Amino acid sequence: MKLFLLDGMALIYRAHFALSKAPRFTSTGLNTSAIMGFTNTLLEVLKKESPTHMAVVFDTDAPTERHTSFEAYKAHREAMPEDLATAIPYIYRLIEGFNIPVIVKDGYEADDIIGTLAKKAEQEGFDVFCMTPDKDFAQLVSERIKIYKPARMGNGHEVLGVKEVLEKWEIARVDQVIDILGLWGDAVDNIPGIPGIGEKTAKKLIQDFGSVEEIITNADKLKGKLRENVEIYAKQGLISKKLATIILDVPVEFDQESLTIQDPSKELLEPLFAELEFRTIGKRVFGEEFNVVDSKTSGGGQMDLFGSAPSIVTEEAIYTAPTLGKHIENTDHTYTYADTEQKQTELIAMLERQKVICFDTETTGTDANNCELVGLSFSFEKGSAWYIPAPADQSACMQLVTKFQSIFENENILKIGQNLKFDILVLSWYGINVKGVLFDTMLAHYLIDPETRHGMDVLAENYLGYTPVSITTLIGPKGKKQLNMRDIDPQVVSDYAAEDADITLQLKEVFDPLLQKVEADKLANEVEFPLVYVLVDMEKEGVRIDVEALKEFSISIQNEVLVLEERIYEKAGVPFNIASPKQLGEVLFDKLQLDPKAKKTKTGQYQTGEDVLLTLASKSDIVQDILDYRQLQKLRSTYVDALPQLINPKTGRVHTSYNQAVAATGRLSSNNPNLQNIPIRTERGREVRKAFIARDENHVILSADYSQIELRLIAEISKDVNMLDAFAKGLDIHTATAAKVYGVTLEEVSANQRRNAKAVNFGIIYGQSAFGLSQSLGIPRREAADMIEQYFIQYPGIKDYMNNTITFAKEHGYVETLLKRRRYLRDINSANATIRGFAERNAINAPIQGSAADLIKIAMINIHDDIVKAGLKGKMTMQVHDELVFDVPKEEVKVFKEIIASRMKEAIKMEVPIVVEIGEGRNWLEAH
Repeated sequence: MKLFLLDGMALIYRAHFALSKAPRFTSTGLNTSAIMGFTNTLLEVLKKESPTHMAVVFDTDAPTERHTSFEAYKAHREAMPEDLATAIPYIYRLIEGFNIPVIVKDGYEADDIIGTLAKKAEQEGFDVFCMTPDKDFAQLVSERIKIYKPARMGNGHEVLGVKEVLEKWEIARVDQVIDILGLWGDAVDNIPGIPGIGEKTAKKLIQDFGSVEEIITNADKLKGKLRENVEIYAKQGLISKKLATIILDVPVEFDQESLTIQDPSKELLEPLFAELEFRTIGKRVFGEEFNVVDSKTSGGGQMDLFGSAPSIVTEEAIYTAPTLGKHIENTDHTYTYADTEQKQTELIAMLERQKVICFDTETTGTDANNCELVGLSFSFEKGSAWYIPAPADQSACMQLVTKFQSIFENENILKIGQNLKFDILVLSWYGINVKGVLFDTMLAHYLIDPETRHGMDVLAENYLGYTPVSITTLIGPKGKKQLNMRDIDPQVVSDYAAEDADITLQLKEVFDPLLQKVEADKLANEVEFPLVYVLVDMEKEGVRIDVEALKEFSISIQNEVLVLEERIYEKAGVPFNIASPKQLGEVLFDKLQLDPKAKKTKTGQYQTGEDVLLTLASKSDIVQDILDYRQLQKLRSTYVDALPQLINPKTGRVHTSYNQAVAATGRLSSNNPNLQNIPIRTERGREVRKAFIARDENHVILSADYSQIELRLIAEISKDVNMLDAFAKGLDIHTATAAKVYGVTLEEVSANQRRNAKAVNFGIIYGQSAFGLSQSLGIPRREAADMIEQYFIQYPGIKDYMNNTITFAKEHGYVETLLKRRRYLRDINSANATIRGFAERNAINAPIQGSAADLIKIAMINIHDDIVKAGLKGKMTMQVHDELVFDVPKEEVKVFKEIIASRMKEAIKMEVPIVVEIGEGRNWLEAH
């Protein structure tokens, strides 16, 4: 028999913060990070460990003996984050739905209840697993009681028995864990321990003396400050040991029968998963047939915990979610399998009469530049759609697609689709040049609610109350055994594909008025939708890569890595695995003693992230060597060795894929390769750009970059007189800022003053504090505060912008760019100062970054149109942040430079002058 006792609150906190950098929200704005993490952990254990019995244990708000005997106990714990507090009732409902008992007892902590139950279960012959990330539980371990630490950060779960605890804590007996905790203390629970004694010293003392009591008795055998602290704080050490001791006689009954694992309740979990939008989890629990139907509502929309129907997006009620429950089996539809020439001819005749059509492609893969067409679907009337299967023979397929060429290339027919860039790019390989106004439902939703998910299945459920046929029911789950659409009977594919076109058409009808409601219709029709055509051409064009240069570069980096490796070993005095955080931490902090206050992770390893190493780089040159080593290894694996693998066998070029609907600010992102992350601040990083070369000897690379665009935009948006004046006079803005902040003339500004002013200029955009500025510049906090204060005196318009923007955000729940692109800020009115501060920094930065994104997108559209109208052969090939890259015949360089400069400067009419720098070269590095 196997009993799992879950430390409820510890697991919930762990789940919440594991996703804190990329939190999960429902379409209604509910943060489900903790709920999702807890659910996944629970499912993992139920599946892999097959427990026979289980309980989840929680603390209550009632004070315990620890609180009454030691007032400071847990006194300084931060208040629970609001999002987490909101999630707790859902987790209770979730546990109830899995038919797992919750155990609480006033006056006792979860640790005590788990400890008592574990010992009682052990006596009854159970193998007990205390599931928790909390180190204190190590004191409970016996031959039949183990600690089960759930998987984290990509690492598997960890089970600690007697052997593992003795090794990890370096002790002879398990109960000595309590002595170490008593000496060491616990900052989280405010257990003081004995000052000056950390983990390492505590372990050594227990090895030498056996217990806290024996250490106090033998304090005279200790030396210096350690002896003094033990003598002075002896009582505190004993109190700390008592506070750390888990109580094993809590008056709680061990009822085997009530803890027996039962099947989950579909009646309870189905509506909960619907409310939480847990589609994948629902299928894991109830199988592929699971449908997120909310059986507890009828006609009035899904209900939240408080009985009210949630709305999509956070401002006023922009859209009320419909009741879930519709799907292909219970919804009227007419889907036609158009597999004959007659049916196709009839369809084409109908399509030619339409002003608006929706279409979709089915393909053999997800790389639009390297897949084959499997079929086409069309819809122009709700509930009706057609699917045309395409033959595997590519010549025959081309003939079929050509029949529909007049439809696709008719500029008077509006084309609707979900992620149209993919479909248009696929069709371009079949000689189809799609034309006309576009409406992309994915992009429309991105403008309506940028921070939630934009997949068609999610949108259909949230906005239509309809659950589409899952693609995995056709081709199977992701993995090596997954089929592609070509492997499936075309008649089986037909309903799935036709449904896609039908549902996308219906989503367009919902999104049209919503775009107007959030004032994003102009942004959609003039920027995001037209940009699709630009990105299609850029992705199809791709870029030429110098493979031989990369091979040489890879060898060069490897040689540098080997030299660094030997240098690091020599300085460390021992060879070790530099890529192992555990071994690296031991070398830096145990052997070299670089930081006596070095922080550890929850697993007991030293923290060795880049931020930690950067603060130590000035203390020891071994740290700088390690940073260089890491940077070179990452550069080599991510770009130098990876780029040749991305060359398309069909074109011999690399084709990145641009994402329009990922970054909430409006910026484009890219993948395969990620162009935005190619390092440019280091010499070695810049060399990667050397591998991006012109098409041939008759072409050159042009690179056009906006100069200091974010600072120019903050001047434009804030209308600060002094900053606008500096830009109008063509002054170096950092020198001009330094002159004003330090009260000197432009000529008197030193290099160091300019450096500091540059940090302030960019820091202000990102809401940097005096502390942050002092850290980045290595100056006292007071000096940094004075600089910021003086900055706002000299640029009062920027201070007003910041204050006014935050006020607007608090009142409306969003901020917006020059073109009305909105960034919603769910936490702007949070009672938690840290969370609210993060939202306020986003409020200040989003209009600037978003306006920069809008600016370059408009420039791209206009440049692309000019290239097409003039019949030029040169191509726009890449976009990276504020930079555009072109591959141009030498004879077209002059006209290209004129078009680029004009279109980039005039994309948005502004008071502040826009400066564009254009370079030319055989490769991207030379041009930049």
